[in-house]
Amino acid sequence: MAAEPVDHRRAVAERNVEAILDAAEALLEEAAPTSIAAVATRAKVSRPTVYAHYASRELLLEAVVERAVARAATAFDEATVDAPSATDALKRAVASSWVTLSRHAAIAEAAAAQLSSEALRRTHEPGMSHVREMIDRGRASGEFRTDVPAAWLVSVFHALLHAAGDDVRAERLQGDEALLALTSTLLAALAPAR
Repeated sequence: MAAEPVDHRRAVAERNVEAILDAAEALLEEAAPTSIAAVATRAKVSRPTVYAHYASRELLLEAVVERAVARAATAFDEATVDAPSATDALKRAVASSWVTLSRHAAIAEAAAAQLSSEALRRTHEPGMSHVREMIDRGRASGEFRTDVPAAWLVSVFHALLHAAGDDVRAERLQGDEALLALTSTLLAALAPAR
């Protein structure tokens, strides 16, 4: 049986995309300018190559956020896959999400400052579906509240996670202190109404 032919153009394009995203992420982490020209230079590709994949700086930033969210979703799944209860899954998810958010703090900060609320919602949608599954599990088992919409609880999870990150970056909370506050606040927010 003959091997599948290799599409070299596609392979080059995929390598270029990874190099572009890696470059943009590195520049954000260094708090360096993330212009298309700076990203192209760091990625060792031409500016037209960057523009061929991302028509604007905003679209490039969205792609960086989407990749970070995909990584966070994978870590979320790995942390919660064998949790014996939704409450345990929530605790593990918060810890995992906190580590991921800390690792991608520069991306989160740039996204909050430079992307529209619609773009932020769109880029976070895959991660929100993982949280929704956990919340649905907790609602079905009676561990989480059912008196408000599940979609609201998903929004609360993400809003509090990012608020804790904002407070750490603004030095209002230390990392461990923020994680503890985040976990206890989310447990209280999701607890069934009395």
